[in-house]
Amino acid sequence: MMHDLFGHDDPGDHTAQSSGPAAHSAPDQDVPLAERMRPRSLDEIVGQEDLIGTGRPLRRLIEQDTLPSLLLWGPPGCGKTSLARVVARETAAHFLEYSAVQVGSKELKAVMAEAGKVRRAMGRRTIIFLDEIHRFNKAQQDALLPWVEKGDVTLIGATTENPSFEINAALLSRTRLFVLKLLDESDLAAILRRTLESERGLAGTAPAFTDDALAALAILSDGDARTALNLLEMAARAVEDPTTVVDREAVAAMVQERVLRYDRAGEEHYNLISALHKSVRNSDPDAALYYLARMLEAGEDPLFIARRLIRCASEDVGLADPQALPQTIAAKEAVQFVGMPEAGLALAQAAVYLALAPKSNALYKGYAEAAAEVRQGVNPPVPMQLRNAPTSLMKKLGFGEGYAYAHDAPEGVTSMECLPDRLRGRQYYEPTARGHEARYRERLEKIRAWRDRNAETADDEGEQT
Repeated sequence: MMHDLFGHDDPGDHTAQSSGPAAHSAPDQDVPLAERMRPRSLDEIVGQEDLIGTGRPLRRLIEQDTLPSLLLWGPPGCGKTSLARVVARETAAHFLEYSAVQVGSKELKAVMAEAGKVRRAMGRRTIIFLDEIHRFNKAQQDALLPWVEKGDVTLIGATTENPSFEINAALLSRTRLFVLKLLDESDLAAILRRTLESERGLAGTAPAFTDDALAALAILSDGDARTALNLLEMAARAVEDPTTVVDREAVAAMVQERVLRYDRAGEEHYNLISALHKSVRNSDPDAALYYLARMLEAGEDPLFIARRLIRCASEDVGLADPQALPQTIAAKEAVQFVGMPEAGLALAQAAVYLALAPKSNALYKGYAEAAAEVRQGVNPPVPMQLRNAPTSLMKKLGFGEGYAYAHDAPEGVTSMECLPDRLRGRQYYEPTARGHEARYRERLEKIRAWRDRNAETADDEGEQT
């Protein structure tokens, strides 16, 4: 791998040639269709107009051959690798491609060191494309820093994971981040149509597909161009009669099961649970059912969903509907006792109940405020009247002195102060006027008013004494 930097042959070098007989030779049918159809220029890339449309920043950097080190973040099949290989065709720099799951730190350090020598001796830049860079651990990512900082190499890293969590802050600060979007259905349909017409693709070998059939394949692909091309290839091979016209119904029959885009430990996992929670909070049972189905059908742990619904019951519904928490606890028990898929309906019941319940975050806010004061060190001693006095010594020291037993009071409430003196009058729980909490609010206002009146009376009597 050392000598390839000086122009020798390197079987791993993906620097492409845009002209010559080889560029127009018949496609190798043993090469997967998705690989044969990779774009060879910026104009062939479908989608990502915000980044590589005419006059957009990334396109200008590529066309001017002035790329800085950068990160490409996006879901699978959105064009990260294709974009990097287009850079290989467009740049005058030497281009090397590696996968983080296959290359080790030692080999990569040696290549980067050699690239530094080439730059200083010949003035030629080296661009290293590192696919799945999130697979590198923190120490391996740190090893890239010196070469990137000195400009010996231009790094292009591609990742499907959120760089905020998976990429070292130091490396992130030395690269420009470009976010690639999920391809929409019209983009995928255009890719499929081009493939059917291209000599590199299926021209002359595939049956005809209706527009509805291509739209169905696009929907099934879930924004992933590689998946779309694989499905198209599978559907084309499944047709025995080349004169057959493949329609939407035929596609549905061929593709019995859709592979859902979901990573139980990755970004989509958190996106979907966030969407479920926020749909419930916004009282949208339809969206709640949809996101619940997205997760369950993709194999999410139902207990993970049950835990989030339990949290939601207290955080977003609270005492506006005291039955919300029992509903979610019951759903959790159904998951443990009945199991899936039957318990999916129990989770659906809990999600819809929460969505339709009156909402209050008064408990959430009240606890958060109290916890914040505790964390800030506001922890005065417990008032003497609230302390137990199980020994005579503790009684002599005043433990329990002044305690008022609420059940002995006509109203069931006393004017005894329960908060420490430093926090006297502090109010953490402020119920809303929604659902059951409206009744609790009315009662709390009466209790606080009664205590205030009695506290004033006690103060007046103390002054007179």
